[in-house]
Amino acid sequence: MVDVLDDLGIETTVAHPKEVRAIAKAKIKTDERDSWKLAHLLRTGYIPEVHKRSRENRSSQRVLRQRAFYVEKQTSVKNRLRALLAQQGEEIRQEVERVEDVFTDKGLKILKGLALPESEAKMVGALLRTYHHLEERIRETNALVKGLYEKMPSAQLIQTVPGFGIFLAVLVAVEIEDIGRFEDGSKFHAYAGAIPSTHSSGERSFDGKIIKEGNRWLRWAAVEAVWPALRADFDLRCFYDRLNKRKGANAAKVATARRLLTIIYRILKENRPYIWSLYLV
Repeated sequence: MVDVLDDLGIETTVAHPKEVRAIAKAKIKTDERDSWKLAHLLRTGYIPEVHKRSRENRSSQRVLRQRAFYVEKQTSVKNRLRALLAQQGEEIRQEVERVEDVFTDKGLKILKGLALPESEAKMVGALLRTYHHLEERIRETNALVKGLYEKMPSAQLIQTVPGFGIFLAVLVAVEIEDIGRFEDGSKFHAYAGAIPSTHSSGERSFDGKIIKEGNRWLRWAAVEAVWPALRADFDLRCFYDRLNKRKGANAAKVATARRLLTIIYRILKENRPYIWSLYLV
């Protein structure tokens, strides 16, 4: 609808529905009443506006969502196949356990040679065909992601950060779109939902789990990058180990993800690749 209105030359403002609900809460809700309230908030300058993404950016988002969809379905197929093999006899299970991962070339060759009952063999064959089909679709979307990467200088900068391959770099760059819309790193952390919730009572205050709001894709990418980043960067590993001893593994992982987001914020602001000696001090 926003695209249609923009094409007609009508200026649009996209409101945050949760914030609007908090400002203009009402027990009686009709389209007419809601329209009147939105018009009143817009007239008085109280519309809680959200970032309006460009058409090109939303198109890139759809490419990444498509790849995530295929990967999720492929993971489900792999889990289903593992569960089916675990229900077979002792000899079959021992044969499968000869390889650490049945989805390598060696593992797939063993699966195809298993002496399974006819019905079980048909189910395994169907799952393998589905797995290969999804593998082909993932390769297709990987090519699309690589094309986006080559056109996005911001993704190329993010890819220099430890833990971020091409896919995660493009995902983060697309979700950010414009780093200039964040005044500082704390606003960027909040947008990603990588800040702890705060509970206060009287003079006492303590931090809880991370907030449930924010951009879940950006938060997922930062958390997903933590383990490869720890293997690649000694300073990040030391940072993680210090927090792990004091606060535990989960808190240390979230804090490391937030540190990675800080690094990304700074390199994009300064328009330069990641250099550990400058950004981990």
